[in-house]
Amino acid sequence: MHDLPERLRPANVEQQITHAAIEKLRQVQPDIVLVIKGDQLGEEWWHAVAASGARHATWMYDEFRRMRYSDKTFNLGLLGPIASYSPADVENLKSKGYSALEVPLAYDVYTPVIPAAENKITFVGARYPGREAMLKALHTAGLPVKAYGKQWSRHWWDVARTRNFTSAGIEVGRDLDRSQAYGVMANSPATLNIHGDQDGFTMRTFEASGVGGLQIIDRSEVERYYEVGKEVLAYSSQEELIEICQRIFAEPSWAQKVREAGQKRTLNEHTFDKRIRVLEQLWQ
Repeated sequence: MHDLPERLRPANVEQQITHAAIEKLRQVQPDIVLVIKGDQLGEEWWHAVAASGARHATWMYDEFRRMRYSDKTFNLGLLGPIASYSPADVENLKSKGYSALEVPLAYDVYTPVIPAAENKITFVGARYPGREAMLKALHTAGLPVKAYGKQWSRHWWDVARTRNFTSAGIEVGRDLDRSQAYGVMANSPATLNIHGDQDGFTMRTFEASGVGGLQIIDRSEVERYYEVGKEVLAYSSQEELIEICQRIFAEPSWAQKVREAGQKRTLNEHTFDKRIRVLEQLWQ
């Protein structure tokens, strides 16, 4: 249902989800409820959580501007203390008197990695013009690249459901589940992490390095979490990205050191086990 355009979803699907969540809440009778995003749950859910007596909090994996929450149409106080990966949202919430905590995303060490033989620079994710331009630039420079995802795929079903009738002109693959994506990133010479207009850092930032991949990211601010040049590689232009990729193939021992250092940093600091210790502050 989530993949369908909103106009094609059954009108009562979110009501059904809300009622199912409330029923589970009553069955389990938890002491603590941590809601992840939750903006498709109706207000009835939030009142049920409050009435249950459970301590509760909400963790945002996205910016408020992309969600249905609005302090003009929804009482954000119902969400309980809020954690967010977005520094800007945290500051905005605090300025309005809400309890908010910045908590970045993380790598899930409990998701199995399905091995994959991949000898190309990879990108796993949605097809946006900026991303496509970067991958085409690498391809034009003679570097082997491959993009994975339903919007890149030329499989007839993916073309039909995404309506992306034009080819990107590079090698592509179909959608990958998380375990498959982990395997592709881990076994690629390098994997790209190209952001859109996010304020915070996507989960891929921690996954790519966590699985042992050599991560090339488009935001130097990642230095908040990794040492750029030693644990991850960052670029600010097509020319710089091409140079980085050329060096990866020319100096495999250097690339391996960056890969190993990034994974070590991730496992030491950026797993969900580490994040939950921070999130516990929300209900203590």
